[in-house]
Amino acid sequence: MALLVLAHALFDHMIEVATVDHGLRPEAGEECALVARACEERGIVCHILKVTVTEGNLQDRARSARYAALGQWARDRQLAAIATAHHADDQAETLLMRLNRGSGLAGLAGIRSSTMIEGCPVPVIRPLLQFRREELRAILRGTGTPFVDDPSNRDESFERVRIRRELEKADWIDPLALARSAAHLEETERALASIADQLWDSEVTVTDGHIAVPIADSIDVSSRLVARAISGFGQTVSRGEVAGFLKTLDRRGNIAGILIEKQQDVYACSPEPPRRSG
Repeated sequence: MALLVLAHALFDHMIEVATVDHGLRPEAGEECALVARACEERGIVCHILKVTVTEGNLQDRARSARYAALGQWARDRQLAAIATAHHADDQAETLLMRLNRGSGLAGLAGIRSSTMIEGCPVPVIRPLLQFRREELRAILRGTGTPFVDDPSNRDESFERVRIRRELEKADWIDPLALARSAAHLEETERALASIADQLWDSEVTVTDGHIAVPIADSIDVSSRLVARAISGFGQTVSRGEVAGFLKTLDRRGNIAGILIEKQQDVYACSPEPPRRSG
């Protein structure tokens, strides 16, 4: 709701709003109606999108369904981007969760200020990452805008909620500082991605059944290139897995069914040949 209030103040009627009903709680319909009423009072177009969340990790599945629906809606409406209300406290929680898992640079960059999400054809931007949660609530209280708290934010079966509770106890930790650190890591991530893109365009050789990528100065950049080569053969593997593989690669090895041979200045990638039988 705070994003709605701020966006309306800045852009007036140049915006449209969508709110998602995941169908997971009986209160969700009324919560979506609350958003619709706030939009109606401001003369803003609002759409309620209903999605079905498939079985599996609840938060991950809900996120995928949400962004797929929002992306289709935004594309149909010919909107330039989707803005979400992630804030500095969300970013701090995400960074600590990723640190606790030993994530690499891509994970530590946290919630991206702008990104493309798989299954969502429209860019996603997060303009509130430098705002604290309480600052946004103060804006709502100051403008008399009603809002609700999602009860899942109190469910300690979720890792994020447990991290949030610990952050609340640790008043010596500054979430804004953590958010700034994540922003610095995002800049580094983008720089390394740009270097990898330039190397791919200028130095990668693609021939029938083979892709040769340069051995870069850093494992991080090399892993990006090798992961991209692997995807070129129709296989999927994470950059972290590729980085771990390259760190232990002597001369040749297999990952995701792809043979990687370390030559003088390139990693030669090709589908693993069929095993001989008999």
